Amino acid sequence: MNPNYIKKLREKNQLTQEYLAAQIGVSRPTYAQIEQGQRGLTVTEAKKMADIFSLALDDFLAEKNLTVNIKPDKKSKNKSNDIRIDIPQEYADKFREVLLYILKKIGGKPNVGMTVLYKILYFIDFDYYEKYEEQLMGALYIKNNFGPTPVMFEGIMRDLVKENKVEPIKSKFYQYPQTKYIINPKVEPDLSVIDGREKEHIDWELERLSDMTANEISNLSHKDVPWMMGELGKPMHYEAVFYRTDDTSVRKYDGEDSL
Repeated sequence: MNPNYIKKLREKNQLTQEYLAAQIGVSRPTYAQIEQGQRGLTVTEAKKMADIFSLALDDFLAEKNLTVNIKPDKKSKNKSNDIRIDIPQEYADKFREVLLYILKKIGGKPNVGMTVLYKILYFIDFDYYEKYEEQLMGALYIKNNFGPTPVMFEGIMRDLVKENKVEPIKSKFYQYPQTKYIINPKVEPDLSVIDGREKEHIDWELERLSDMTANEISNLSHKDVPWMMGELGKPMHYEAVFYRTDDTSVRKYDGEDSL
């Protein structure tokens, strides 16, 4: 495959060669050879790298992607300075519609601000992966001090606001400031992007998590092994769900799921 594609993915995600080398199990000089086109990826290495960038292996090998702005440089109005990330179109579409569905169902609750939304999206994705060993939205989440942050959120939310489908509102929940997102009542999410099992899982997560405060759901995410094993500012890995403790595991490993 084109080594420039791998290099662009790494740079746009602000990852170092050392970090990616460690994640796929090679030395930094060996990884450098991959980006220089002097060495190819093994199948195992390609699978690991695709997972790091939340890409399906076939999409990674085919170099399929969607460029989405995720965090503008606040010091500059020049759009060319935006940080960008490559996301498969199908994942972005699914994330967008699931986000609208969540806002339609629980966005009006006084406790549901940006922090709660971040964590609900995280648990939807990582819990589904633990239960079924398949990705639902397949979003990339970064570990930060307050818990997992979905990388796609800012760019997609910015588009929804521009389209007048969602309105951001600055408010307070008790004494704490929060940003709420209120969906236009005329907007209906396109649920054709998810199947029945996925919708059932999303509804289950909303039932158990949507009344939590930002502090409560952040604390829950801090007990989760993918967050504990992660490195601040770096992507969190889906495979870590299989090392969860009873505090956050949602799967019964006798063959019967908890749903």
